[in-house]
Amino acid sequence: MSTSTSTRHGAVAAEWTKLSSVRSTWWTALAGLLVMAASAGQLAIYAANDNTNDDPTDDRGIVTVGSVLIDSVELTQYVVLALGLLAITAEFTSGTIRTTLQCTPSRGRVLLAKAAVAGAVTFALGLLLGGVGALIARPVLGEWGSAPAADTIGDIVAVATYLALIGVLALGLGAALRSAVLTLTVLLATLMIVPLSLQEPDIDVLNRIADVFPGVAGGHFLAGDTEPYPRLVGLLLLAGWAAAALLLGRAALRRRDA
Repeated sequence: MSTSTSTRHGAVAAEWTKLSSVRSTWWTALAGLLVMAASAGQLAIYAANDNTNDDPTDDRGIVTVGSVLIDSVELTQYVVLALGLLAITAEFTSGTIRTTLQCTPSRGRVLLAKAAVAGAVTFALGLLLGGVGALIARPVLGEWGSAPAADTIGDIVAVATYLALIGVLALGLGAALRSAVLTLTVLLATLMIVPLSLQEPDIDVLNRIADVFPGVAGGHFLAGDTEPYPRLVGLLLLAGWAAAALLLGRAALRRRDA
């Protein structure tokens, strides 16, 4: 094994040790599970009630479990992205980033190691969240629910992929901004506030601009939309945002002292 390969593996192992050894990681994962369970259960109740109430105009018919999972991610993502955010901002707050950069002087290698670990952890957590959400939503939907195995598994994997990329996006922005509060503010604006503001007037050109923002692109990917662009384009746009955030974070790490 070459020295550079050994160094990369060592950096990844170190980042995994740091992420897994702090309580905030496990508390965040638990919070994500609770939010997903509550959201999936609540949305499933709403769907079932729409079909059984006295108002025929809101009947939704059979609802797939996958669609409930995708809707649940809209809230759950803000808990999960904390894993990516805290993986870097906590080190700036505590000052341990100095030790990290002394052990691995290459800023790019440090950030890639963090991205690999944060992405893998949030992907695995996303699979767990999707499974828990499906297990809760299916019985609650009852006769108004449908859960084709292949489609449901595909939706769970899509949810995990989306959360992993959002986690990496949060990591990159955290490396650039260094503050957890500031990073979270920018993430909220980028994922929700700005695109919603652009969509509100329902002007075509503003809608098209909103469609390239990460939260909207991710939504099109999760829903499997064909308009305004294919599902793969939504995934690529989201991945592009995550990559751009990492490049921005790397540039900030190289330009400023830890």
